[in-house]
Amino acid sequence: MKSEDTPFEGGPMDGRVLPVLLGMTGHPPKTYRIPVPDPHGGPPTVLVYRREPRAAGRPVGLTRRWKYVHDPAGERPGGRLRWPWSKPHTTPERKSGDSGG
Repeated sequence: MKSEDTPFEGGPMDGRVLPVLLGMTGHPPKTYRIPVPDPHGGPPTVLVYRREPRAAGRPVGLTRRWKYVHDPAGERPGGRLRWPWSKPHTTPERKSGDSGG
């Protein structure tokens, strides 16, 4: 398997560079979760990092460089999975003469 040295920004891993395994497409995972054990024997804390492009502009060669940015909330943007065949998650708008009942 191939790996790529990927920098981490923010949180406890700020400034560190770790080798991250690349998937079949040649990209690292979109999220990187790091379990941190609790010193008192409780459940581990999970640090969540999101993948972002390293620099704006065109990628160098055919590969794009990535970095991981700390996500303190640890949630997916949008709150749910987005599948290409899914309808957009919107609420129906009321018309101005609609009684709503």
